[in-house]
Amino acid sequence: MTYSDNFLRAILRRTKTIAVVGVSANQVRPSYYVARYLGLKGFRVIPVNPGLAGQTLLGETVYADVADVPDDVDMVDIFRRSEAVPPIVSAALARWPNLQTVWMQIGVENADAATVAGARGVDVVQNRCPKIEYQRLFGELRMGGFNTGIISSKL
Repeated sequence: MTYSDNFLRAILRRTKTIAVVGVSANQVRPSYYVARYLGLKGFRVIPVNPGLAGQTLLGETVYADVADVPDDVDMVDIFRRSEAVPPIVSAALARWPNLQTVWMQIGVENADAATVAGARGVDVVQNRCPKIEYQRLFGELRMGGFNTGIISSKL
């Protein structure tokens, strides 16, 4: 899938609260450090993992399922196998009528779930990482010497 930088940038700018489905408490797992990074960037991150439900992770209560999350979210970021995505998307759409974005992590794609979410007017991103895109689009990768393809006078 190809997404314009403007599309991804708009999603990241408007998003305030993210439910991270499949987050791990293991600090070396990508789901943990992506959630932690997003929290450090000012996003409210609500962890969702049935194995950790009721615990506190990154300063928030962990919920077993998106249906259990008491607060509204703007984005659902999915760290689960591709075949596990459709019920997560269905539950998220049922729970949050104003959900703005379904984001599937690197290696996670599901055309059926994307079609269902898209039909509801929800933006869908597949096989991408919001942490990487945030770093790329807002200048943080350049500080590490990476060529992001974005010309800017910022360091």
